Amino acid sequence: MSESTRLSAKDWARAALKAIAGGGLAAVAVEPLARTLGVTKGSFYAHYRNRDELIAAALDEWVHGHGDQAITIFAAIEDPARRLRDLLTAVVQAAQPLAPSVHLSLLGERNDPRVRKAVGQVNKARLDLLVRTYEELGLPPDRAESRARVAYAAILGLLHLAQTDPDGPDPAALADEAAAIFLP
Repeated sequence: MSESTRLSAKDWARAALKAIAGGGLAAVAVEPLARTLGVTKGSFYAHYRNRDELIAAALDEWVHGHGDQAITIFAAIEDPARRLRDLLTAVVQAAQPLAPSVHLSLLGERNDPRVRKAVGQVNKARLDLLVRTYEELGLPPDRAESRARVAYAAILGLLHLAQTDPDGPDPAALADEAAAIFLP
């Protein structure tokens, strides 16, 4: 089996996402990724014509894994209070101190139209779920929209803090506090 058939296009896209998390779009370079993956550049060219195609595929992979599909597990939770609590808990507990984040790295690349589109798609999916959750909790649509935006900003802030403060509070305690604040 040749190395180009051992690695899929998705393997390359995931490696590119790790690079983006650690150093933004500038960190997506074929030769270093090939070394990381233990293959030659030929494997890359079996799947992509150029770096821009790889970046587009990586962003698509991220949107797919962190947008609509990623929130389906939470959308399926019928009780909106439990849905919100589980969502907050998942975000806080998934964030690892000092671990790089694709989302946070992409925010630094927001002037790139591809990044703006990808972040916009993920944000929309997440905000739509939060708005729906707050409406189901009894807030009128305009208040649900505002509350969802504030909660989402807090979620991104919690993600940032969890990744930059290794001595921060216990994730479970932080999730409990966030739920107490954001449940009406």
